Amino acid sequence: MRNYIVVAMSAVLLVSALVLSGCKSKESEPESEVVKRQASVEANPEAEKAAIEVAGAWLKLIDDGKYSQSWDEAAEYVKALVNRDDWQKSLRGARQPLGRLVSRELKTKSYTTSAPGAPDGQYVIIQYDTSFQNKVSAIETVTPMLDKDGKWKVSGYYIR
Repeated sequence: MRNYIVVAMSAVLLVSALVLSGCKSKESEPESEVVKRQASVEANPEAEKAAIEVAGAWLKLIDDGKYSQSWDEAAEYVKALVNRDDWQKSLRGARQPLGRLVSRELKTKSYTTSAPGAPDGQYVIIQYDTSFQNKVSAIETVTPMLDKDGKWKVSGYYIR
């Protein structure tokens, strides 16, 4: 099995990967500038709590194979970039080989107001230590954002 499984549903998902890995692209800022700006954002426990609740409910949809419904619950920004069918195919291709969820524990959470390649806004980058039937050790990253309707919705999902 591959060491890394990347769900490449949209550019938004790549944003999550870039923020977390420090990778650079031609369109993104140098890593040091991103880190400085993120460090200058004060923690927001209220936002983090709301985002974690949304992420948990959204991951439950994914765990149950309800990929279409997970698209319905995703941020408008995601829906504008990827259609429901492509979303479902990407998730199915990435998650089904992993097998059923065995365990998932919150590892980190980080509030930020900007991410490379994405519009400024409010984001919480959440990482979970996760174990699946066919992949004992994985890190899932879920990135909820405060959507235009004032509700937290998932804008990124990444597995490695």
